[in-house]
Amino acid sequence: MAHSKQSLQSRGYRLPLFLRGSIEFSLCLEVFSFSILLIANYICMFYKELEVAPGCVGLLFKKNVFQQELSAGIYKFSPWEKVHIISLSQKLRSTRVVNQEVLTADNIALRFSFYIAYKLHNAKLFVDNFGGGADNFAIAEQQMVAVAQVLLRQKIAAIHSEKLNESREDITNFKEEAFCNEVAALGLKIIKAQLIDLTFPRSVQELFSRVLESKIRATSELENARTAVATARALKNASELVKGDENIKFLQYLETITKIADKGKHTFVIGEVPMTKI
Repeated sequence: MAHSKQSLQSRGYRLPLFLRGSIEFSLCLEVFSFSILLIANYICMFYKELEVAPGCVGLLFKKNVFQQELSAGIYKFSPWEKVHIISLSQKLRSTRVVNQEVLTADNIALRFSFYIAYKLHNAKLFVDNFGGGADNFAIAEQQMVAVAQVLLRQKIAAIHSEKLNESREDITNFKEEAFCNEVAALGLKIIKAQLIDLTFPRSVQELFSRVLESKIRATSELENARTAVATARALKNASELVKGDENIKFLQYLETITKIADKGKHTFVIGEVPMTKI
């Protein structure tokens, strides 16, 4: 075998041309594939990862142009893409506003407090209104509170002070369509809006206390008078009934006889007694 190989080499034997081309092409393809793999690995070492945290919604921008809304997760981009994500929390938020002053319809000054629970509703609209800064929710909350203050002041100012307790249920829950629509235009959604306190000045409270006491006393006296009138009417009706009923008269007659008989021996004659002429 070795002798035959040496004889082939001594004769200047070479591979056919088509085989040599095929081998060279395969080698070039392998080198190209390896180069692509190296480039891909190199790129992967430097790609950008942007995250939308759990409980948040993300807005994707490319070259400062809005592209789409993203749910929570990790997103990868090539290093050449000019992209950024604005991430907004979807958690429930709340605010409490206290000691707001207002005049009633009869010019009585009082203070009120209220509570609002809300959350993000339209992320794109919210960012259009307030941007993507760290204080955007604080700014939005201020505008929402201002709308609520105007609404409650209008409601309370239209009611007389003595009618406020009667109208309390009507103004306690102010999650109304008009208010919700105004807040929705900010990109937010109202979950709860409630009046939690309504305080009159001490002098007004004392006046209301005296008025209430007088009303209670008057109601009690009126009830006593009604009872007396009803009793008198019942006695009158009973008296008239006795006058017109012979059976009742007879029973009264027997009751009188019984009482007299209990006091000693007596003789009673019932009916007409014949008179004897002398």
